[in-house]
Amino acid sequence: MAPMVDPFEARLLPSGSVRVALIVPVSGVLGLMGPCAINCAVLAAEEVNDRGGVLGRPVELVLVDGGRPARVVAAEVAGLVRSGTVQAAVGAHASDVRVEVVAAIAGRVPFVYAPPYEGGGRAPGVYFLGETPDRQLAPGIEWLAGTRRARRWYLLGNDYIWPRLVHASARRRLREAGASVVGESLVANGQAVRRLERVAEARPDAILLTLIGSDLIDFNRAYADSGLTAARLCGALEEHGLLGIGGDATGGLYASMGYFRGLPTTASLDFAQRYAARFGQDAPSLNAHGHGCYEAVAMLAALSARAGSLAVPALDAAADGATITSARGTVTLLDRQVRHPVHLGRADGLSFFLEKPFQ
Repeated sequence: MAPMVDPFEARLLPSGSVRVALIVPVSGVLGLMGPCAINCAVLAAEEVNDRGGVLGRPVELVLVDGGRPARVVAAEVAGLVRSGTVQAAVGAHASDVRVEVVAAIAGRVPFVYAPPYEGGGRAPGVYFLGETPDRQLAPGIEWLAGTRRARRWYLLGNDYIWPRLVHASARRRLREAGASVVGESLVANGQAVRRLERVAEARPDAILLTLIGSDLIDFNRAYADSGLTAARLCGALEEHGLLGIGGDATGGLYASMGYFRGLPTTASLDFAQRYAARFGQDAPSLNAHGHGCYEAVAMLAALSARAGSLAVPALDAAADGATITSARGTVTLLDRQVRHPVHLGRADGLSFFLEKPFQ
């Protein structure tokens, strides 16, 4: 077993385990990520422990709420590292939190970051499993600009580092595809729906949405009610978010991710069976953000086995070639990040129809 440990209790209780900070939102705009992410991390830790643990020691997960302000999260993680309470960190949360956490731990322990991110951010002991903007969104932009002939685009996102840099990448890609940006808004949390009228006035053929969590849900609900018909391409929409929207039958809502629950592969079906066997048929729906936490724990174990150590210099030296098998297949680190096919999913009711995988 791989019990979850409260951060306060972890400081007090001695342990022969390798304790790993699991940084996922359980509050705030991204709080809906938490339940599946926790389940997937627990499943990975239990499977790692069944194979002998990390360096012969069992893994324990120390939950840190990554939905709070970035500096608050970073201060808690830094305290856990400084006290020796945790020996590593994994996470799926917003990039502004990641930036602060990386600065706070300063390469003292390894940190595996799971979600799509804006690129860059290289630092000792930091390993990226998610897609950068060119890899994640370029295929969807090309698909919509070509297949749906979307020439006029509006860019709408939350106001922090990931949407800003995704938009910069998207502007370049749209120019190359012969499309143009007819409007752009970056909004504070909770303000996305207020931009609906401005979006409508711009008359876009397509909207790139880099909204997250509840803001992404609220905007898509309002958009569906408005009767507007532009295609929407999302960088953070997954099965939980689609359920929160209430599903979509317009044929115009798209998501671009490395993993969808409905991937028709042996690896994906096997993962879904293990998840259901462990947590029950009514467990939180599998999705990319949750599955990323499974990969993060598994990759930490693979890295430590390859290096024979949890020391950051040894891990960095051995990182290239570290490989795991997950629901999306074989995943390998190269230059401390993963390059893997991306799938474009079109919302079809409460699930996604996969248009095709992209390299």
